[in-house]
Amino acid sequence: MKRVVPFALGLSIVVWAACTQSDGPPAEVRSASETRVSKRPSTNTARPRIVFLGDSLTAGYGLAKEESVPSLIQTRLRSQGYPYDVVNAGVSGDTSAGGLSRLDWSLEGDVRMLVIELGANDGLRGLPVANIKRNLTEIITRAQSRGIKVVLTGMEAPPNFGAAYTAEFRQVYRDLAKLPDVTFMPFYLDGVAGLPHLNIADGMHPNAEGARIVERAVWEKIEPLLDKSPGAARSGAK
Repeated sequence: MKRVVPFALGLSIVVWAACTQSDGPPAEVRSASETRVSKRPSTNTARPRIVFLGDSLTAGYGLAKEESVPSLIQTRLRSQGYPYDVVNAGVSGDTSAGGLSRLDWSLEGDVRMLVIELGANDGLRGLPVANIKRNLTEIITRAQSRGIKVVLTGMEAPPNFGAAYTAEFRQVYRDLAKLPDVTFMPFYLDGVAGLPHLNIADGMHPNAEGARIVERAVWEKIEPLLDKSPGAARSGAK
């Protein structure tokens, strides 16, 4: 079974804290390591790319650069002889709408795979489920139109907005997982959420040990999609 209940309880605490501070959406908080991902990623490479499009969970909030999940995936790729460069396009506080707004420049270069980790901040803010689904669908379809393989990671909403919202939020990912050629990871934080020894002090973001657990689960999804000889750049790459 997925460890969604402890995570939901943790999310409810964060939502409550955010709501007691401001009537608007919580401000983005970036560590020094995360500031780098708000900049346009470099496309000065001839190697095929894997892009991780996400929020602070992708950016590696509270971690050293080399401890983030995308960095761990890069290390594994190199150790196993896969000639791909990983782009960490995670921005702290980002929503599905934010990810969509920066999709085009995130996909510049010879991108072969897109790993989507978005929605946690939508759930924290209780944003309309229909909007989340529309944004994620657009990200998926636009990436696939470029011949890019898509890996979608699921997320859970906090219980603050009621059981109906939580269920509808979860169903968004289940529905999108049924789209053609989408590889689905049901819960990005499975085995990590709600476990204090695997998270930093805020209880929301994986620590270095937790990030390694997430990385192993992500690797299980992306490794079958890789090619050790990916060949020349696709004609549609920009």
